[in-house]
Amino acid sequence: MRPAGLIGSLGTVLVAGALALLPISTAVAAPTAPTATSTANPATAKTAATAVTISPVDLDGPAVSAVKVTVTNAGPERMRSLKVSFGGPVGWAVQPSVLQVGGSLAKGASAEATFRIQVPERRPGFTVRTFTATATYRGGDGAGSATGTRTQHSGTPLANLAAAYNNVGVTDESDTRPGDYDGEGNSFSAQKLAAAGLRPGGTVNALGAELRWPNVPSGTRDNVSAAGQAIALSGKGGKLVFLGSGVTSGASGTATVYYTDGTSGTGSFGFPNWSFDPANAHGATLVASSDGRNRPDGYGNAGIAYRVFAHSIPLDPTKQVEFVVLPGNGNIHLFDLAIAS
Repeated sequence: MRPAGLIGSLGTVLVAGALALLPISTAVAAPTAPTATSTANPATAKTAATAVTISPVDLDGPAVSAVKVTVTNAGPERMRSLKVSFGGPVGWAVQPSVLQVGGSLAKGASAEATFRIQVPERRPGFTVRTFTATATYRGGDGAGSATGTRTQHSGTPLANLAAAYNNVGVTDESDTRPGDYDGEGNSFSAQKLAAAGLRPGGTVNALGAELRWPNVPSGTRDNVSAAGQAIALSGKGGKLVFLGSGVTSGASGTATVYYTDGTSGTGSFGFPNWSFDPANAHGATLVASSDGRNRPDGYGNAGIAYRVFAHSIPLDPTKQVEFVVLPGNGNIHLFDLAIAS
């Protein structure tokens, strides 16, 4: 951590418990020749031509970090009247909030705008921070605006999905008491799942992915009730496949995939309720059906199917996945996840 005294160099004041930056004179960024940089990440841009990139942000607060936003004109016309805005997480003061870039940019030329952002002291645990820069302009590619985002995190994601197990979903018919898949003490029968092809450590092929059924004893934690956990995951592919099922009919949400280049993408998915819902609810694919379930007083509900499903979200196949943040919906239960081509 850097000395907190660095904050005072920008003339900050404490107002109603929030840090605010005093106004300073705004420097106009001058156009620069196109340069290649290894520190600026590719932007998630609204247009195919104009590129907006954000330099890494020093998160070692409390301090003030300088951040450079680079705008590159890849359009056929000169870019004029360029303004660049920058913002970070809610409550993080930025100075200035908008910069006007003088002159114009020829095709292929770049301009830099430098902002200063108030970075608070690090929070314990794992956190993800998102920064956004938007360029508005005339000419260039004709789109009028382009946006770039950068995500950075502090702390370490959980090593794998197993490290996030927080629910007992499978029990042995000889001892059903530990189970509580649905919040009412019910669970899958290990015997009936095995009869359906789901055995501890066994391979499950679904939606082009090779997944694994949890390799843990019956009656122990074996799945994740989603609550926004960050899970480390490495690889490239066209989609991320989830193996699980829902509790209630409202088991849907959005997962966020973070790539090693600092960009991210989101995708929504859902599972039907483990019983009774149509098997294709939320667009899911049925993987296996087991007969009946284990209740607190023993096996029961024979003749009723209790099911496991697969669903997927798209990935950028050109990028390396770093970690995934699960939806914040505890009705989604996950047994595994994997990248597929």
